[in-house]
Amino acid sequence: MTMEGRTCVVTGSARGIGRGIAERLGREGANVVINYRTSEGPAYEAVDAIEAAGGAAIAAQADVTDRESVVAMRERCHEAFGPVDVLVNNAGLTADTQFVEMTQSEWDRVMDVNLGGTFNCTQEFYDDIWNADEGRLINISSVVGKQGNFGQANYAAAKSGLFGFTRTIALELAQGGSTANCVAPGFTRTDMLETVPEKVLDRIIAGIPLERLAEVEDVAAIVNFLASEESSYITGEVIDVNGGMDL
Repeated sequence: MTMEGRTCVVTGSARGIGRGIAERLGREGANVVINYRTSEGPAYEAVDAIEAAGGAAIAAQADVTDRESVVAMRERCHEAFGPVDVLVNNAGLTADTQFVEMTQSEWDRVMDVNLGGTFNCTQEFYDDIWNADEGRLINISSVVGKQGNFGQANYAAAKSGLFGFTRTIALELAQGGSTANCVAPGFTRTDMLETVPEKVLDRIIAGIPLERLAEVEDVAAIVNFLASEESSYITGEVIDVNGGMDL
């Protein structure tokens, strides 16, 4: 599943799942654009890791909620590597609280990043994906978008919104021979889970048939497959990577 010569943008890829995806694509030979908003140091560490493995990468600062910022990122991508073949919309955030206490600001902020950022980036890179030889759009959702989660009405709504968005864009991109798919990870071992109490993690793991958290590489491997030519007849799908939580 070589990615040799293909250019990939991964939003929110300075750390966590996004970084794992970016580094996997880089190891497979892709030119990788590491997008970050404020985590400049980790972004350049990711670039160094990809280059140390023999790949090519650049860091591109952009707030995905700011259209002008996304335009500037696209221009930087084009200057470094030319048109983009693969866009991975990974950037996201949470603002958790029970719905009755949720503020308009908390709702809007999560929607702006998780859905609005996906809209901005997809529109700005749409022509690249359409014109690419088998372009790929890959949106990173969450098991929370399918099952809901206490205190995450905003996040669940935004992540489930990516399902309908992906399926619609898949229909439109198909006319140009490109695909759009969605990956919905379960609870994944990243620094975001480091603050979760051990007793809570034990309860989460007890509800996973495979009895473990996902590793970043579990998600990155699926994204790498969807980004490759081997996935050319898969489009409009939501791929669960959750250890059997829906069984």
